[in-house]
Amino acid sequence: MCLKKNKFYILFFVFLFSSNFIFAEVKLPMIFSDHMVLQGNMEVPIWGWADPGENITVQLGVHISTTKTGDNGKWKLFIGPLDLGGPFQLEITGKNHVVVNDVLVGEVWVCSGQSNMAMEVQNSLNAKEEIARANYPLIRHFQVKRSKAALPMQEILSTSNDSGSWLNTWEICSPSNVGHFSGVGYFFIRDLYLKLKVPVGVISASWGGTTAEAWTPRDTLEKNSELSKILSNWPDYNNDEEWLKDEYSKYLKKVKEASKIGREKILYFNQPSVLFNGMIAPVIPYGIKGVVWYQGESNTYRAYQYRHLFPAMIEAWRKKWEQGNFPFLFVQLANYHFEPQNFPELREAQAMALSLPNTAMAVAIDIGNSSDIHPKNKQDVGKRLSLAARKIAYGEDITYSGPIFQYMMIDGGKCILNFKHMGDGLTTKGDDELKGFTIAGKDKKFVKARCKIQGAQIIVWSDEVTAPVAVRYAWQNNPESNLYNSFLGKTYLPASPFRTDDWKGITSERY
Repeated sequence: MCLKKNKFYILFFVFLFSSNFIFAEVKLPMIFSDHMVLQGNMEVPIWGWADPGENITVQLGVHISTTKTGDNGKWKLFIGPLDLGGPFQLEITGKNHVVVNDVLVGEVWVCSGQSNMAMEVQNSLNAKEEIARANYPLIRHFQVKRSKAALPMQEILSTSNDSGSWLNTWEICSPSNVGHFSGVGYFFIRDLYLKLKVPVGVISASWGGTTAEAWTPRDTLEKNSELSKILSNWPDYNNDEEWLKDEYSKYLKKVKEASKIGREKILYFNQPSVLFNGMIAPVIPYGIKGVVWYQGESNTYRAYQYRHLFPAMIEAWRKKWEQGNFPFLFVQLANYHFEPQNFPELREAQAMALSLPNTAMAVAIDIGNSSDIHPKNKQDVGKRLSLAARKIAYGEDITYSGPIFQYMMIDGGKCILNFKHMGDGLTTKGDDELKGFTIAGKDKKFVKARCKIQGAQIIVWSDEVTAPVAVRYAWQNNPESNLYNSFLGKTYLPASPFRTDDWKGITSERY
């Protein structure tokens, strides 16, 4: 009896010592790992876990900062502002010593969204050629493992198999690995790197087929009267498309099976907030320059709701990050042929978000594929986003946007349209006549319009509409569109689709 009791106490103290040793070790989130890029010219947050009350010292080059772990075992401090360059060692010292090697200091961008952001370089236009010349050791890519969570997570979900060995780790860009990088993310940062000549890192967190509400914090939805209904109505949104009906049906079967064996309820990939919780929250507050976003296809049936949802999501990310109104760049949906004609209303909702500070939009109405919702030309998308970044994030005095409609005047039977972001002037692609305009009177019946560029304005009219009140441009899922601005005598960036009216749309009741 005495021997058994002694063995028990020995095992207990061994367990107690081992547990304390493990808990006492300084631990970093996975985002802090070899080959990482830290944001330059700012005080960068570094955080992790250790024993409660443990003294922590962090050093990067000449920068040193100290703190003490709280009662919950968490710690956070700031170092910098950091000068661009590297490589450096990031050293964290507590009761143990952690070293992160090959750390660069440069520009860090988060790239997020649905399938057109997730689409890889190897599936993009001219993939073999792009991969072969992707030898850029100062470009680094971190792909967050896809994960759903009911509450905001402190750490990214760990990988469990070799097929995703590149997930949750910083990769040095080379022909051997660039194929699985986000296409838009890679072409965006490659163009930035070639211009800025400094290290550039991208944190890629995307999931195909996802809605904006899945990427939005729950408290944002709860506190917004226009958006709170999403929390109860989201199952109905899966009736919008056949593939979503099938996915949701499979999900319900899994929930039923889990319930039978007493397992925790399964989360759905388009459930409100679950992707913010699982994929964005764990990398907050990592120091970043800004965010690039390509999403919207899965919200097109609720485009009017997106008018509130998208800007609310942007503001929520900025608030959670606590790094001010960092640049938020996004891609307007490309042309694609299908029914119903709801893409124009989603594009309009996207453009409305430009009212927020430090935002910019890359128009893709001319580089889509009418028969494929995943167009391969991700190079031009990346280039247009990089132009936006050079202006919004880095203050370069350049033409970064295509023409944006400002206001209309009516003179007799003609409508006179005025624009901003005209570059060196309005033009069409090639020698083609201007196309894509329709016009309507008070009866709201739109007909194909005649139109011409006249100096800095566009004149629109039709013999069928003697008293016009409204004009629309490229107002279809897959429209005719050839209005551009010019730069150095060449056609440059496409105009964003627009309408001058505010008449009720086909998605206005779809909440």
